[in-house]
Amino acid sequence: MAFQNRIFSVCAAAVIACGVSSEAHADDTCSALPSFEALKNALVSARKEGNGGLNLDMWGTIVDRSGTVCAVAYTGSAADSQWPGSRVISAQKANTANAFSLAGLALSTANLYSATQPGASLFGLQESNPVDTDVAYSGSADEFGTSDDPMVGERIGGVNVFGGGLALYSADGKILGGLGVSGDTSCADHNIAWRTRNILKLDTVPSGVAPTKNDQIIFDIDSGKSAGGFGHPKCGGTEDAIAAKLAPTAVKEAAKKE
Repeated sequence: MAFQNRIFSVCAAAVIACGVSSEAHADDTCSALPSFEALKNALVSARKEGNGGLNLDMWGTIVDRSGTVCAVAYTGSAADSQWPGSRVISAQKANTANAFSLAGLALSTANLYSATQPGASLFGLQESNPVDTDVAYSGSADEFGTSDDPMVGERIGGVNVFGGGLALYSADGKILGGLGVSGDTSCADHNIAWRTRNILKLDTVPSGVAPTKNDQIIFDIDSGKSAGGFGHPKCGGTEDAIAAKLAPTAVKEAAKKE
């Protein structure tokens, strides 16, 4: 019995130590990214603009470069003021944009739509990194979308291939993670994500597959085929016209000084 008690004490101490370590790790990896309050304020501001969709409230998630969730927020008055299913989708989009963007090339989730259709070059990508359902649905629903959201500090995983996910870049062009937005049409999600990233000043995009040389959504699908291979369908509203007028991505600070 004494031996068992000693084992229990050691294990309990290890659990406590791991808890502290995990929390510290989450704080360290997210320190270069916006806080919960900053994400929420930016998301609310972006959602208030005309985005061409259904004018619905939104979920937003930020992940760091390792895929760890740093913040989850929503724009409505309560967690069910926006589609409950969009909480996890927003995290999935953030993970995707981060996972498939690099220091020299950004791919938005919108850029992946055509390439992942049957017969296209990246077909099957959307099945390659499943969402961790234990992370997605753990904890109390009362904490969803708060600073204590149960996803925070955990790796959510998942791949999403329609609009709303963008990689995050610092002013000097360093890739820091990803932002995911969900709750409206996928085209409106992209517009809101774009505006949110701009407000957060994390849009110094190095390069991209869009004609604008960044990760802007591309509407070049005709008769079911994307001319450039990275197109996204239109969503039925005025999202495409609004996307064309969004603020350009920022210019790298080092380039400004040259």
